[in-house]
Amino acid sequence: MLLLLLLQIWSSCLWLGRSEVVTSFESSCPQFFFRETPPNKALEPERPAWICQRYKNKYYFATLYDRTKRIPVYSAYLYQPGPGTRPKTWLVEPQLMGPTYPKTMEREWTLLNQFNVSLEQLRKSQAILQDYKNLTGLNRGHLNPSSHHPDSSSRTATFTLTNIVPQDEKLNGGAWNNYEQQIMIRRNQGCKTTYIVVGAVPGNNYIAKGRVNKPSHIWSSACCEVDSNHRKTWAVIAENDKNEVQLLTLRELEHTLTQLYRRGQVSLFDSSCPRQ
Repeated sequence: MLLLLLLQIWSSCLWLGRSEVVTSFESSCPQFFFRETPPNKALEPERPAWICQRYKNKYYFATLYDRTKRIPVYSAYLYQPGPGTRPKTWLVEPQLMGPTYPKTMEREWTLLNQFNVSLEQLRKSQAILQDYKNLTGLNRGHLNPSSHHPDSSSRTATFTLTNIVPQDEKLNGGAWNNYEQQIMIRRNQGCKTTYIVVGAVPGNNYIAKGRVNKPSHIWSSACCEVDSNHRKTWAVIAENDKNEVQLLTLRELEHTLTQLYRRGQVSLFDSSCPRQ
């Protein structure tokens, strides 16, 4: 009996060591942040989860997730657009249920039918597909969009429910889509490597009977390396009930987010990224 207990503890410790819900991005998937520097603690919610987003045993981006509001605070990735089709399969994060579950994103169906997971277990830990059904005037809005990635696996990895928020359908298909698909291309000219942090400010409204927060604002920021000595930045923000995107400097966005989050001065990138 004692041996069995020790084996269970040992097994649990192994999963803890392998779990991709990590204690910090710096120690586990720093490559998605310029100079391996994530945004500061001013964006952290009361119950955060730091997720190194893993699909088919490879990291594709990083997400700070709000366990209480069941939306991502932000997702960070490298801008590497390429041709390809839009995935159709939605995934969830079993690791949010605990360290004994798979550390890679899976389909709900797989967890329910192959891992002996109940829907109630899953819904306690995160947003599920049912939460996003029968939406009125809202879409499943990606923070990290699939079109900003170069191949099938990296695009599929963005289709985790930990990377989406309830987004105004006109904004999602209109001005925000124009920013993602047109303005980003123009702004990115001359960049060798571009680091993106895109996020959502929690709002006062919810969907799914109070389970999932509807953000008040969606925002995005970029720090681009032109060469080893030169960098440029840009940023945008949009109210989540208007089809309008406001182009800002990085300094202006950080100032705006400082006022909206009210948790101290917001810093999105390493200090060597220009604020003007």
